[in-house]
Amino acid sequence: MTEIIQKSRDDIEIMRQAGRIVAHTLAMVEANVRPGITTGELNDMVDTFIRERNAIPAFKDYQGYPASACISIDEEVVHGIPGKRALQEGQIVSVDVGAIYDGFYGDAAATFAVGKVSAEKARLMDVTRSCLQAGIDKVRTGNKLGQISAAVQGLAEREGFSVVRQLVGHGIGRKMHEEPQVPNYGFPDDGPVLETGVVLAIEPMINMGAYEVKTMPDGWTFVTVDGLPSAHFEHTVAVTDDGPDILTLL
Repeated sequence: MTEIIQKSRDDIEIMRQAGRIVAHTLAMVEANVRPGITTGELNDMVDTFIRERNAIPAFKDYQGYPASACISIDEEVVHGIPGKRALQEGQIVSVDVGAIYDGFYGDAAATFAVGKVSAEKARLMDVTRSCLQAGIDKVRTGNKLGQISAAVQGLAEREGFSVVRQLVGHGIGRKMHEEPQVPNYGFPDDGPVLETGVVLAIEPMINMGAYEVKTMPDGWTFVTVDGLPSAHFEHTVAVTDDGPDILTLL
């Protein structure tokens, strides 16, 4: 098994700067999400915004990914490629953004309503956001990683939703994806014990219907098999003795 890398306090402060750039980027996106704007336009805004802050868009060319943001609409779970599609009233759109600053990564995601959305979609977004917070609340030195996973799954399923299993969160630092993997399902005793200085990207992907997903022909976009909507929220979080330290806050 690959080593789980603990970060120094200095490392974490740099990651906080990367994370803050990501958080401000998502706030900028939220202010511009409206019917009629294209996913490509949003992507261009993300790219410019990150570069203007002396950071590098982390997703651009990562393993061949062609854009600076992942933008996924309704039944698209994650990794939607931006393009000419215009957002429409009533959709929900998940935007995942990463930035490299001074050699370290920040990574966060949020799902936004396009205009007025149905009560079901609004509840899906609220529950997914709450699932992220439930997971974050378990980030503490000495806890098992599985406590994060079980907290996310437990809340989602109590609310009648399902948890995507093919895709997971991850450790993060000088690389976008480090050990350990952070599933959004499982048992409290699963996984390694969390140690101070470990930094995790926790990212519940919660479906309105069944948990099964599939990849589209573009090789990137994951969609729900049943065509029902999915929501996605993510923060980069450091493990401390005093509990979670969220690095991707405004």
